[in-house]
Amino acid sequence: MENIQAYMQQVGIAARTASRTLAQADTSAKNRALGEIATTLLEQSALILTANSRDVATARAAGLDEASIDRLTLTEKTIRAMSEGLLQIAQLPDLIGAITDLNFRPSGIQVGKMRVPLGVIGIIYESRPNVTADAAGLCIKSGNAAILRGGSEAIHSNQAIAACVHAGLKAAGLPESAVQVVATTDRAAVGELITMKEYVDVIVPRGGKSLIARISADAKVPVIKHLDGICHVYIDDEADLDKAIRIADNAKTHRYGVCNAMETLLVAEGVAAQVLPPLCKLYLEKGVELRGDAACCALVPHMTLAVEEDWHTEYLAPILSVKIVTGMDEAINHIATYSSQHTDTIVTENYSRAMRFLREVDSSSVMVNASTRFADGFEYGLGAEIGISTDKIHARGPVGLEGLTSQKYIVLGSGQIRV
Repeated sequence: MENIQAYMQQVGIAARTASRTLAQADTSAKNRALGEIATTLLEQSALILTANSRDVATARAAGLDEASIDRLTLTEKTIRAMSEGLLQIAQLPDLIGAITDLNFRPSGIQVGKMRVPLGVIGIIYESRPNVTADAAGLCIKSGNAAILRGGSEAIHSNQAIAACVHAGLKAAGLPESAVQVVATTDRAAVGELITMKEYVDVIVPRGGKSLIARISADAKVPVIKHLDGICHVYIDDEADLDKAIRIADNAKTHRYGVCNAMETLLVAEGVAAQVLPPLCKLYLEKGVELRGDAACCALVPHMTLAVEEDWHTEYLAPILSVKIVTGMDEAINHIATYSSQHTDTIVTENYSRAMRFLREVDSSSVMVNASTRFADGFEYGLGAEIGISTDKIHARGPVGLEGLTSQKYIVLGSGQIRV
């Protein structure tokens, strides 16, 4: 593609025009589009998987790491999950146009708020082709146009999914340009997208820390982001140890290359000798490399001594940092020092400690007696998510429909004038 700037300008103009149409679309049209896309994804699953196989083969030949290959790979199960997510989004209440907080003022006017779309959302992501369907569905339901720029390694998968999205939009009488997948793999397209203030209202980057950091530094458009997912599980000395082993095992080994996987395990010293040997046996059987402090290494002979950098690292791989702490205070202090404010959980049967953990740990998701793997828009009942935000302004945690909207004040009068 010779002129990336001109191409992206065309994409931006089309998105802005489509956003006005989509903002005015009624709920039935948006839901019909979602249903049509969900059906088409299932009907076209063979074509999507063929396209994905082509991407995976190219990625392997290029030496892409296994965590990235895992995120890139689609299966019949993941396509069904994409379809199910779209249907779940369709079943959610339509927030657009909802009026809340209406109150009469002494002047006689009524003041309230109306929920409105953000406008045009640019999503930049790596590896995961399912983001194409998830992001399209959430943007359609929330009345936003979307410009999607997936990683070059997933270009054929993304284009195959985009074809299903366009078919669904067309069937519902909505503009196909409401969801556009950038057709070029040229990185210059990203540079254009994140600076097109006149056409794009917000950027959502999903990918590695370096990508998100670069976009955050260079963007002229507001960014909803998280840099990494250094997630912790703290096993309290009043934990149910069978429960703790199940949770800590799942949090790490359910999937390695995801942002809500546990990267650091904290264990109270009062139960370390009971819980660490059987838990670490499970990890070692599954091929997880263990890096622990001196006290952990004394309990688990096959553990490597951790260094300071380990507590700062999001591995996205079968590697786990383990630390024995004196108790609740040290656990919370460690999390405050090293957490990326993504997801942290406590395993305990002590209600007061659970409530304290919820209050004092400053992360976008804080959990009690549950795996960090639940930090996900689908699991939270959002239908899907466009990303997980560790920012504190506008949206935090899994970003679903509400996170893709804003509010405007509305005033209802009957002829009042200000005196």
